Amino acid sequence: MALNGPIVIIDDDDDDRHMIYELLDDLKVTNPVRYFEHGGAAMDYLQTTSESPLLILCDVNMPVMTGLELRDRIDQDPYLKQKSIPFIFLTTSDDLALIKKAYAATIQGYFKKCSDFDSARSDLALMIAYWKRCLHPNHHK
Repeated sequence: MALNGPIVIIDDDDDDRHMIYELLDDLKVTNPVRYFEHGGAAMDYLQTTSESPLLILCDVNMPVMTGLELRDRIDQDPYLKQKSIPFIFLTTSDDLALIKKAYAATIQGYFKKCSDFDSARSDLALMIAYWKRCLHPNHHK
């Protein structure tokens, strides 16, 4: 995780990706953003990039590779596991069984997507501010 590293967004919904882009712009976030439509594309990027992402914001239900499958694959990959990239689910589901399953996969957060701009802005600002402030072995001096 690098403080100025990219924010990785994984979501198959164009409208949701567009809203996140608008939110990041409104928050004046200067980190680059990497968008992927499914976990498979994100995994390819994560395994080949030299970048150290600030965090991963991932939907749960997607084609090709779900968010849970992606989280599991990251955890099984020694190179990615040592990067310790914060992994947060941002999804429409608030099903308790799914939330428990997600936390069993050692995620760092689970947020339900907000339907209104102000609430979504507040949640995203909180996530980014927390991980920029949090001490982390990959940016500790």
